[in-house]
Amino acid sequence: QVQLVESGGGLVQPGGSLRLSCAASGITIKNYVMQWYRQAPGKERERVARISNILGGRTTYVDSVKGRFTIFRDNAKNTVDLQMNSLEPEDTAVYYCHALSSMPGTDHEYWGQGTQVTVSA
Repeated sequence: QVQLVESGGGLVQPGGSLRLSCAASGITIKNYVMQWYRQAPGKERERVARISNILGGRTTYVDSVKGRFTIFRDNAKNTVDLQMNSLEPEDTAVYYCHALSSMPGTDHEYWGQGTQVTVSA
């Protein structure tokens, strides 16, 4: 059974930091592109950050978080983290970990259950 379990969410003041972690079981993340998505109330889910499992772990970010968020992967620990700095109220959302297979001939994907991040004074 595949599980992606997020942790690290919570309430933080504007300008603060949080580090989200996603622990995978049932899969080996070295075979997966790992991503973080978020969904704010009344809005569509958007991809926040992506880290490849090839090309040296190439990363991409949505424009609104560039320079503030950093995605990391640790294939040995089977985890992927999202370091979030200089948080803004607009970052308030449920954050989801996502794994997308990069193995030839496969396209399966998995989602975590989400963790709430609230940025408020």
